[in-house]
Amino acid sequence: MAAQKIRRTIDDLLLLSAVEEEEDSDVETLLLDLVAKEPRPFQRSFRIDLEILDDQECINLFRFSKDDVHLLYDLLRVPEYYRCPNGTVVGGLESLLLLLRRLTYPNRLSDLCSLFGRPEPELSMIVHKVLDDIYNRYHHLLENLDVDWINAQTFADAIHAAGAPLPNCWGFIDGTLRPCCRPIRNQRILFSGHKRVHGIKFQSVVCPNGLIAHLYGPIAGRHHDAFLLYESNLLPALRRKFPPPNIFTLYGDPAYPIRQHILGPYRGAGLTPLQEQFNGNMSKLRESVEWGFGKIVQYFAFLDFSKNLKILLQPIGKYYVIGALFTNCHTCLYGSTTTSLFGVPPPGIEEYLSN
Repeated sequence: MAAQKIRRTIDDLLLLSAVEEEEDSDVETLLLDLVAKEPRPFQRSFRIDLEILDDQECINLFRFSKDDVHLLYDLLRVPEYYRCPNGTVVGGLESLLLLLRRLTYPNRLSDLCSLFGRPEPELSMIVHKVLDDIYNRYHHLLENLDVDWINAQTFADAIHAAGAPLPNCWGFIDGTLRPCCRPIRNQRILFSGHKRVHGIKFQSVVCPNGLIAHLYGPIAGRHHDAFLLYESNLLPALRRKFPPPNIFTLYGDPAYPIRQHILGPYRGAGLTPLQEQFNGNMSKLRESVEWGFGKIVQYFAFLDFSKNLKILLQPIGKYYVIGALFTNCHTCLYGSTTTSLFGVPPPGIEEYLSN
C-alpha cells in the first residue's frame, strides 16, 4: 500500500510538472523529500511565554485573559514546580497552561510539542501531574452544598420572577452522557441503549447564577438518571441542608422520582390546562441546566472529542470534573447565559475557590 501511494504521488507530481511546465529541479526536490525522508529526532523549537501573548491570543489558547491566568494560578495555589516520575521538572504556570490548552481544543499531544517545546511523553506526564493535583485539592467544590455562595432564597426568588410557578425552586438537576471510544472489553457496561453510544454519565445541579453547585460522576453509561440520584447521596444532603419547614426544591425531568426536595413535571395523558401550563413554564427554565453542560464542552472542547477519550488509557472522568471546575471559574470571571437569564451574579472567583 505504501509503495502504491508513493507511486500515485510520483505520477501526480510528474503530471503537474507537465501541465504547468515546472522546472525539473523542483519536482526532483519534492520526490526526494517524499521518498527519502527519514524520521527526525525531536527538537525543542519553542517554549510558551505568556508575556508575549496579548489578551485575545491568551483567551483563544487558554479561555482566560493573561491577568486572569495569573489570578487562577495564584488562587489555585499551583506549586512553583512539579516533578514528574521520570525526573522532569516543570514550572507550575507552564503546567497550568498545558492543562488548559489540552482541554480547550481537541489537541493531540503531538500538536502541542511545538507550542510547549517538549516531547509527547513529557507532555503526557505533566498533564496528568497537574490534573491529579488540582483534582485532589479542589474536587470538593463540586460535591459540597454547604458553601456560602449558595443562597437558596435568593435563587428561588430569581427563578420565580423569571416565570416559574414554584416559589421555592432554587436550582435544576439533570444527568448527561459524555460519549467516549468503545472500549476493547466490558463494552456493555458503558453502552447507553437510549443514546446508542458508549460513554460515562454525570449528574449536576445548576444554580441561577450559572454555577454548577453539585457534580456527581462518572458512572457507567448504561445506568439511568435515577440510579445516579441514588448513588450520589444528594437527597440526604438536601434534607440536611433544607430541613422542614424551610424546604427548597430542585426541579428535574420525568426521569427523577418526586420527592420532598426534588420535583418534576406532571405526568400522564389527561393533564389539565393548568398542569400543562406548569410543565411548559418549568420546562423553559429547566433548559438552563443544559446550558451548563453546553458551556463545559463549548469552552473545553477536548471533553467533547469522543474519538480521543479512551477510558482504559486516560482519566476521562477527571478531565470532565476539572473541565466543570474551570467552567465555574470562567463563569465567576465572565458570567454566562444562565446568569443573564435570571439576573443573579455569580460569586467572585476568590470567594468560590476559598470554600
